[in-house]
This record gives sequence, structure tokens and C-alpha cells, in this order.
Amino acid sequence: MTRATRKVLGELPVHNQQKTQNILPASGKENVVDNMCKGQKKVRQTKVAARRLNLVQQDEVPMEVEQVEELAISRVLPLGVKDIDADDASNPQLCSEYALETFAYLKQLEKRGSVKPEYLSGCPTSDKMRAVLVDWLVEVQIQFKLLQETLFLTVNTIDRFLAVEGKDVHRSRLQLVGVAAMFLISKIEEVYAPAVSDFVYITDNAYTEAEIRHMELRIIRALDFDLCQPISLNFLRRYSKAGDVDVLQHSLAKYTLEVCLLDYNLVHIPGSLLASSSLCMSLLLLDPSTCMDTVWTPTLEFYSGYTAEAVLDVVTKLATNMVKMNRSNKLQAVRNKYKSGKFMKVAELGELKGEKIIELAGSK
Repeated sequence: MTRATRKVLGELPVHNQQKTQNILPASGKENVVDNMCKGQKKVRQTKVAARRLNLVQQDEVPMEVEQVEELAISRVLPLGVKDIDADDASNPQLCSEYALETFAYLKQLEKRGSVKPEYLSGCPTSDKMRAVLVDWLVEVQIQFKLLQETLFLTVNTIDRFLAVEGKDVHRSRLQLVGVAAMFLISKIEEVYAPAVSDFVYITDNAYTEAEIRHMELRIIRALDFDLCQPISLNFLRRYSKAGDVDVLQHSLAKYTLEVCLLDYNLVHIPGSLLASSSLCMSLLLLDPSTCMDTVWTPTLEFYSGYTAEAVLDVVTKLATNMVKMNRSNKLQAVRNKYKSGKFMKVAELGELKGEKIIELAGSK
């Protein structure tokens, strides 16, 4: 009897072991055990697949694996929706079999970390002061060569912190909140995070290292250590893949999202919806073959979870922001950043000054 056979038979009750040993010859016991393992594995696979699709109720008998897979295709991918993960199955690092569940989970997480509208009401800090801080943080991100994720998550952390303790933060300490949040997030996102002395330098010694560390602890306590939130960039990459867009269209959508960071009135809108709307506006501006009725395809609607009506309603607000950005001479850090060749100079595109975007902004 092999070791595997002894292990499996050892898990059976004593009377079952004796019965099996008495009935079966030594040569047939291993075949029985192998068949048992295969049968258990098949049932387990069936239950797991059925559980993911919520097809099996407590009182129902599990379906066969083949039946579950057929229903999975018909339910998960409606008619006219492209399977954007089909070509990624050979790459284990992409985890394509979990992609749908992963982004569904991220959308649940962003609800947990959502900020209420007008959260600065009654606080010493105003929306204009917040916009100035975010504009300055964009320059800091460029100076320190930080990731885009660091910038977006820093702004998200600032908003969530001010929503909790904004009434106790004096306007003279707002910049301290900004650098402490970026210092904290850098240690999460960056491979080589800037030192606290770098943030003292960037603020022209307005705050000491001890003050930055103390504010960092205050932010952590206020947010109950809940620091890793999904950001709009995470969703934009997914939706750009679903829309099969080119690099220019993706870069314009990313520029639009960064402009959104300055707008206090958009803080309460989920990042997934902002990502959907920014991509939609990019397609409307750069793809001549699209129109308001056809731009949001069934594939984009399925993977984003938003209807065309919901997306186009936010597109109007984003277009208004972009028109204001082109006409104003203040808070130009984001625009100057996207004038570089690294971002394909999308901030200088003629479409951002044309009639189409004015029409989108004026249709509100």
C-alpha cells in the first residue's frame, strides 16, 4: 500500500477501513482511492464554480461542471459583450480568472471610503484652499518623481481625513496635512519613498519633522488605519482595456481625471464613475466615429457597471472643468505637467479648445 493510499484510508472511520481492506485485493485499493479523489475533486470544483455564480441554493443538488461553465458564459458575458480577459489566460500574473470579482470588490471598497458632498461645510478650510493644496501637491509629485497612484491616493486620504476632523484643522495646518498624507502614502506606494526631511525641505521649513510625524499619526488614527483605497486610475486602466482605446485616448482620460482632483464638487462621485466618464469624454473628442448614442458600448457598460445615461451626466461636469482649465491662468500645475512629451502633450490638443467640448460643457 502506498503512502498516499494509507493517508486517504487513514481518514476513513475504522469500520470502513476494515471493510475496504477485507473486500478489495491489494492491487485494487489504489484504483479505488484514485477514483475517490477524482470524484471528490470534481464535486469540489462544481461547488466552487456554482458558488461563484450563485447558482446553487442550499436545498439544490450541485450541477455538473460542464453545465456550470455553460451558464457562466451565458450569465457573465451577455450578448454583444467582448471577453477582454480571454487573451490573458496564459499569463498567470494577470490573474484573468479573478478579474471580474476583483473589480467588483474594488467597487464595494470605494463605497466604504466615500466622502459626503460639502464635507468642508463649517470647516476653517475652504474649497479654494483645498484646490491650491492639490495643485501644489502635483508639483511636489513631479519634483520627487512619485507615482501617479501616490498623488491620487494622497488626495483621497486628505479628503477622507478632513471629512472626519476638518473642523479641528486650522487653515495654517492644511499644508501640513498635505505633506503628512503624501509622506504616509509614499511609504505604501513607492519603492523608495522620500524621507521626512525631504518634506521639511519642500515646505521651506514651515514644519518640523516632529510635526509631520505627529500629523501622520493623527491621520492614521482618524482613518482607523484604512489607508489603501481604490482610486480612479485603477478603474481607468480596466475600462481602457474594455474600450480597446489607444495611448492618446487613455492619456487624455488620465489628464481629465487629474484635473478632477482640483474640483471639490466631484469628491463625492465614485472614482469608478469618474474613470468611466473621463474615458467617455476622451472617446467623444478623439474618435470621429463615435457619437452620444454609440460611444458607450455594451462591453464598456458591462465592465464599468454604469449606463450611458449615468456616464454622460458626469461627462458634462468634466467638460466644464476642462473648459475652465483652458481659460484660467490659475492652478496650472496639472496642465503644465501634461504638456510634456511623456504624456503625449495631451493638454495642448486642439480638441480641448474646439466646439465639441464646448458643446459637451454647455449641454448641462
